[in-house]
Amino acid sequence: MKEITITKNDSGQRSDKFLMKYFSKAPKGFVYKMIRKKRIKLNGGRADGNEILNEGDKIQMYLSDETMAGFMEKKTVVHSERKFDIVYEDENVLAVNKSAGVLSHSESAYDKDTLIDQILSYLNEKGEYNPEQENSFTPALANRLDRNTSGIVLAGKTADALRQINEAVKTRKIKKLYKAIVCGTIEKGGRLEDLYSKDRERNKAALGEGDKKIITEYKPLKTKDGYTVVEVKLITGKSHQIRVHMASMGCPIIGDIKYGNAEENAYFRKKAGVKRQLLHAYRLEFGGFCGGLEHLNGKVITADEPEDFKRAEKIIFG
Repeated sequence: MKEITITKNDSGQRSDKFLMKYFSKAPKGFVYKMIRKKRIKLNGGRADGNEILNEGDKIQMYLSDETMAGFMEKKTVVHSERKFDIVYEDENVLAVNKSAGVLSHSESAYDKDTLIDQILSYLNEKGEYNPEQENSFTPALANRLDRNTSGIVLAGKTADALRQINEAVKTRKIKKLYKAIVCGTIEKGGRLEDLYSKDRERNKAALGEGDKKIITEYKPLKTKDGYTVVEVKLITGKSHQIRVHMASMGCPIIGDIKYGNAEENAYFRKKAGVKRQLLHAYRLEFGGFCGGLEHLNGKVITADEPEDFKRAEKIIFG
């Protein structure tokens, strides 16, 4: 028999959800079968699977070491060189400025040094995350950016913080603002609403079809000689949303090879070394937190634009 004591990071979730994370390689049916057969108990009594776990609870597992080892995935931290700047950090939350060219998460077994790899390595080196001391929790990102979009990405360092961030993002209580340099003159702000679909094989979005609706708000910050620096607010958050919406206005983002203007892209590649879309998540306003995270409500963090963005802006505006 093995007994597990529920930690703070394990608490607040259903017991079946915890067990599926603990036995991450097991079929879902295995967990429920062991609960039904009373091979897994909670605090010495019968478990149903729908109990909300509290810190200090104890789960007893009447399973062989071989069975448990076969269904558990050993968590490790691979050292990854830190390539992000920290824009805000406390004991619960980490906000970083992601560089263009870095994946938020791995998309295949060959992807290394992703942003989450770098963050886990950073927290491990600080002594704030040790996978051997965690039963079910791993720090994780609460939002992601396209590989070639730069800017602020949020991570939860504790289970409670991650739950609150995810809920605040879902309910739009965290306000995210982007800057982009686009071709074309935008004289006043507006709101775009369209049906949206995504061809995953081609990794390209399309408007006017599909069952998902996207909403984007925008306003010009400055304009000159047929170019505009625009501030964008996402009301919904779909992959490539800003890029395809700006292009639909006839104002594609400079450097965007999927939705942009090839001639303009070639010019800014030559003059400013722009090799990706000039889209940057530059500002984040916190809201919706409680339970010890209230101090974040109303807090605003910003991230400086990267050098390619600044070079292109200087060429246009001086």
